[in-house]
Amino acid sequence: MSDSDFTQRFLFDEFDARGELVSLRDSYAHVLAKHPYPQPVAQLLGELLAAAALLVGTLKFDGLLILQARSSGAVPLLMVECSSERELRGIARYHAEQIDATDGLRELMPEGVLALTVDPRNGQRYQGIVELDGDTLAQSLSSYFANSEQLPTRFWLQADGRTARGLLLQALPAQQQTDPEERAASWQHLTVLADSLQAEELLGLDNATLLHRLYHQETVRLFEPQALQFRCSCSRERSARALVSLGEADALQLAEEQGGQISIDCQFCNHTYAFDSADIAQLFAGAGSDEPSPTRH
Repeated sequence: MSDSDFTQRFLFDEFDARGELVSLRDSYAHVLAKHPYPQPVAQLLGELLAAAALLVGTLKFDGLLILQARSSGAVPLLMVECSSERELRGIARYHAEQIDATDGLRELMPEGVLALTVDPRNGQRYQGIVELDGDTLAQSLSSYFANSEQLPTRFWLQADGRTARGLLLQALPAQQQTDPEERAASWQHLTVLADSLQAEELLGLDNATLLHRLYHQETVRLFEPQALQFRCSCSRERSARALVSLGEADALQLAEEQGGQISIDCQFCNHTYAFDSADIAQLFAGAGSDEPSPTRH
């Protein structure tokens, strides 16, 4: 298990509530290494990575979770994917000349919307959309769940360009407490305590210490951590399928226009897949997308 990239679940014995904590360092560093992000953009992207990891921990599915934020401002796109195998990747698009070091979510992403998509390998794709109407991504995500029919869920997210951390609290179906007023009071108690958490505490404290800081008067069970890692899902095979969708004549013409080969760049990891006319002929002959032998003439 990675010592730096993991989620860890916890339960309250006296309340119908659970929680999840996430810590990202290596995978966050991999994402930031692919593009020269300004610090405010790196922070937002780290928070979204942490949110995706927390959400995957709450879902039981086989596929891909996608968080995509769009706006009319200096950051027109934030996009993070986390698979059910707990593999993360992310990207941001930004206009550097419009970004100030002190900008937050409202300044960077005005008129923003956040789409949450669950794309299972088998079954129906689901998408929910919410406006980015909070001061932070955590507030906007919390609003999304508050306005849905799902269980009450709150987020706390922080990132500083080196570490991305997050805390999620979620109400559970009534078992310990069946009285609605009692359940509401307990939920408020837990979230008010979490609201007291300072950024430096979330970024700097280990999970056991953090939970003791917040809930030392409660009985909290902390479970074993589950590893996360950066991994891009791009491949030569997927790029080849995109070429096949063009048709052989159009693919060959495109290669000729581009000086003899088509280069397909992955926006997430900057890897380039190159296909020359011989590769294209091989594809359409049904011989696959393997890279040709270097001795081929």
